[in-house]
Amino acid sequence: MSLLRMAGRPMLASMFVAGGLHSLRRPQDVAPLAEPIARPVTDRVAALPESTEQLVRLNGAVQVVGGIMLGLGKFPRLSALAIAATLVPTTLAGHRFWEAEDPADRAHQRIHFLKNLSMMGGLLIAADDTGGAPSLMWRGRHAAKGLRHEAHTVQRSVRAVARPAAAAGSVRSRLGC
Repeated sequence: MSLLRMAGRPMLASMFVAGGLHSLRRPQDVAPLAEPIARPVTDRVAALPESTEQLVRLNGAVQVVGGIMLGLGKFPRLSALAIAATLVPTTLAGHRFWEAEDPADRAHQRIHFLKNLSMMGGLLIAADDTGGAPSLMWRGRHAAKGLRHEAHTVQRSVRAVARPAAAAGSVRSRLGC
C-alpha cells in the first residue's frame, strides 16, 4: 500500500466515522431533517425500517462500519461505495440549500452540500482505486486480447500446413496413388 493511500483513506473515513457515531447515538437530532427524504424511500423499499430514527441509525451504522473498514484498508473499494451510497440521502436531507430563505443560511447549506459532493467524489475515486493492481475489466480485456492472438496464430498455422497438404494430395491424385 502506498503512503498516500495509507494516509488518505483514514483521513477520508474520519468524517464518516464521526458523523455515523453521532447518528447512532442521537438519531433524534437528525431525524427531523431526514424525514422528507426517509418517507418516500421507506414507502418504496419494504426492507427498510419504517421509523425515521431507525433509518438514521442504519445509515449511521453503515457509515461507521464502512469508515472503519476504509480507514483500515479492508475491502476499501466496497466500503467506499457503501459510504458513498449513504452520503446521497444524508446530503439531500441535511443540506437543502435551495429551500433556505435566509441568504446566510443558504450560503452555509450550499457550502456543506458542495463539501459532501466533494467527499462523494473522493469516495468514488477510492471505490475505483485498485491499489496498483490491474482491475478485473483490464484483466478480462487482456485475456481476450491474448486469446484472439492465439486464435490468429493457430489460424495462420493451419493455413500454412493446409496449403502444402492440399498440394501433396493433388499430386497424389494425379499420380493415382
